[in-house]
Amino acid sequence: MIDIDRLATWLDETGLPGKGEPIEARYVSGGTQNEIYEIRRGELHGALRIPPATAPASRDAGILREWRIIEALDGTDVPHTEALGMCDDPAVLGRTFYLMGFVDGWSPMDTRGAWPEPFASDLEARKGLSYQLAEGIALLSKVDWQAKGLHDLGRPDGFHERQVDRWTAFLDRIKKRELPGFDVAANWLRTHRPIDFVPGLMHGDYQFANVMFRHGAPAKLAAIVDWEMGTVGDPKLDLAWMLQSWPEDTSSRELTGKGYADLYAMPTRSQLLAHYAEVSGRQVDDFDYYLILAKFKIAIVLEQGFQRAGDDVKLQSFGPVVLGAMKEAADLAETTDYRS
Repeated sequence: MIDIDRLATWLDETGLPGKGEPIEARYVSGGTQNEIYEIRRGELHGALRIPPATAPASRDAGILREWRIIEALDGTDVPHTEALGMCDDPAVLGRTFYLMGFVDGWSPMDTRGAWPEPFASDLEARKGLSYQLAEGIALLSKVDWQAKGLHDLGRPDGFHERQVDRWTAFLDRIKKRELPGFDVAANWLRTHRPIDFVPGLMHGDYQFANVMFRHGAPAKLAAIVDWEMGTVGDPKLDLAWMLQSWPEDTSSRELTGKGYADLYAMPTRSQLLAHYAEVSGRQVDDFDYYLILAKFKIAIVLEQGFQRAGDDVKLQSFGPVVLGAMKEAADLAETTDYRS
């Protein structure tokens, strides 16, 4: 648990509401990942995000990175948590932390694969969840990251030229088995590029798991959360990450219960691509390039979890998912008529 007295002193010094009043702190989530506490103090209602005491020192730099992004999002159209305050003095709570506004909403991760009402029974309302999801990164792609002081957050120059080498080196460090299709996908990516590349702010792990919605219909995105992988790169890779396993045909009830999000009766992949293009102003004619890159990347990322699985049943389940994603990347590379 966090030190309430030290937190109170820090809050008093920040000028936030509730000075001198008692603090209510409730542990929300965490573990080996960053911990989140709900904080109430008078009119102040926030969420405190902090690495656990046992986390490596690099996690503090990650917290600062997240803070820079949510602070930069203030004043934009991107649904986000309000940036309230940041502290990098370990004398306060032992680790770097930041305080953001508490979101009154719900997360798809809280629903265990089923949508809450009215989205469970109203299939038209349900579609809005997906359109809002796509709209979130479309709006994110329009943020003027240079004007927001994020010019050093990533390395957009040479972004696509680095991808294969970066993920090949990552795989080499953990490799214990062959991934069929790896060479086909890697070679294709080395010889192809997007039609255009307009650098922008990207989330890095964009999916239903990392957003929150307002309560009730119509669907309204409340906030994009968990910015650990945020960077300046190619925003359309966020789009491909979101859609890499999204079916073109969502009319089958067999989709219900598969994965953590029920995609039955949702918009098709093509419909979401069109919505993203309309909101973002970016062309998506080169989406196959991004789809191959996303499947290639996710296979390698999940392979790390599989190699560390031990007795963890969830991580063990990554094994066939990795092989499937890499095969899909290779198959698409061999059959697409995309020309860069």
